[in-house]
Amino acid sequence: MGSVSECPEEWWATVYRAGHKYLIEKMRKKFNIVIEKDEDGYYVASVPELPGCHTQAKTLDELTERIEEAIKLYLEVEKGATDIATEFVGVQVVEVSV
Repeated sequence: MGSVSECPEEWWATVYRAGHKYLIEKMRKKFNIVIEKDEDGYYVASVPELPGCHTQAKTLDELTERIEEAIKLYLEVEKGATDIATEFVGVQVVEVSV
């Protein structure tokens, strides 16, 4: 994405300084999402980096919209949450006897 016109509108903030209009790029951060399907057929998404940040939906498209909204709301409330730096390593299945 090279020009402003190629980027989604929500990536930009308008700033006025000395009578001039400037577009500045908003800070963006990527989060890893864990998605599971529960016994009722709902998709459940959680953000390991943001404790308590999770949502559910019937479709993956709806889940994506909802988890993006949940992350934005979480970050509004927990201002320092973007300072946390973790590295996604992977997912592993562990089998235990029960």
